[in-house]
Amino acid sequence: MASTPIVVASGFAFLEGPRWHDGRLFVSDMHAGKVIALDESGTQETILDLGDERQPSGLGWLPDGRILVVSMVDRKLLRHEDGGTTVVADLSAIATYHTNDMVVDALGRAYVGNFGWDFESGQKPVPAKLALVLPDGTTSVVAEDLLFPNGTVITPDGKTLIVGESFGARLTAFDVATDGSLSNRRIFAQLDGKIPDGICLDAENAVWLASPVSNEVVRVREGGEVVDRVACDQMAIACMLGGADRRTLYVLTSPSTNREECRQKRGARIESVRVDVPGAGFP
Repeated sequence: MASTPIVVASGFAFLEGPRWHDGRLFVSDMHAGKVIALDESGTQETILDLGDERQPSGLGWLPDGRILVVSMVDRKLLRHEDGGTTVVADLSAIATYHTNDMVVDALGRAYVGNFGWDFESGQKPVPAKLALVLPDGTTSVVAEDLLFPNGTVITPDGKTLIVGESFGARLTAFDVATDGSLSNRRIFAQLDGKIPDGICLDAENAVWLASPVSNEVVRVREGGEVVDRVACDQMAIACMLGGADRRTLYVLTSPSTNREECRQKRGARIESVRVDVPGAGFP
């Protein structure tokens, strides 16, 4: 069983999209407009600064090593490389509100979610569509009627995609075809009382998910059995298995989601705990 997490780094505005890549943990400091990388010693590097106008979220990499970044407010997928940042795709025709998390597969195909609606405004919920963006920028809709599609993973064989529906309190699975399209929609786990936010997959095909409303990350098997839990002292926003052996569970936490409060207090943290089963699949 996992134990109490320790603080790895602190002083961030609001962290999202943790990814373990090339020996470092990459995160989006969403409310600070930056993408940051940290090595296991805690040394930090700012990879990208999008400024105050854009809010980075989901992260991923093309096969050639170039990084993809979701820009939330303008609903774009960006590619960053030496020499600047390029718009790969404008998703405003698919996303009915801010884009958010994504997963990128071994072929560089990006699956990008969106809020669906401004949930903080009290508006009636609007089901969202999951977008597929090919490396050349071609976009399509691969799933509809998702209640706030958020954290997303793909199994190591590339054949199954699992997405957290935050306001559906569930993880939903699909079969992935060779062309990237999705079919055979089914419930992987129903998790009433939790809001699945960022998620990651382990080598036993179990999913770790962060639940902000219950201040915890939980490990769940297909069918809904919760087999492990790590309590946090503030909201758990996202998680990622990393480290040299992929057995370090990194947890992004925050005392608030309000943009101005987060920017003022800078209370977001990266925490970690050791677990028994290593990470697997994508991201």
